[in-house]
Amino acid sequence: MDKPQEAAIAIYEELDAACEDYDPRAAEVVARVARMITSRLDGVTVEHIGSTSVPGCAGKGVVDLMVLYPPGKLEQAKALLDAIGFQRQRTRDPFPEERPMRTGAIKHDNKTFRLHAHVIAADSDEAAGLRRFRDLLRADAPVRADYIALKQAIIESGVTDTLDYSNAKDEFIKGILSG
Repeated sequence: MDKPQEAAIAIYEELDAACEDYDPRAAEVVARVARMITSRLDGVTVEHIGSTSVPGCAGKGVVDLMVLYPPGKLEQAKALLDAIGFQRQRTRDPFPEERPMRTGAIKHDNKTFRLHAHVIAADSDEAAGLRRFRDLLRADAPVRADYIALKQAIIESGVTDTLDYSNAKDEFIKGILSG
């Protein structure tokens, strides 16, 4: 009898909020995971977003991906992520299934990288805004430094809940995107 094949994506471990140094291996992780996804579903693309996509930017240490699907392919994108081992969120306030986020982990270069796969319509304003914020952080060192300082201050204030940590950054992000 054949042994069942292990899922490509491992179980996500919820950890306390943190502000970790940039790890350039995150880009390699994204390339691996993107291949797993795009090779299985036509029309879906994957982009690296969040702090791990910005060289020199400290962050929560979770690799954020935008899994961008074309019109009519949301259900197929969710099913694919589930099939390769991603899990539904287990936090107190998960993203809705109309705009889901899946979690997972993958071992790479002797480190386990936690993953957030944001499943977003390719032509959405949200996808454009996430790209804009990422690209601004990459291009503007003073804004990047302010963002890192904010995240460090949030952690130093005693915030350990990841949702509270994310919410504490919202005003900064909205301000940058509206400016």
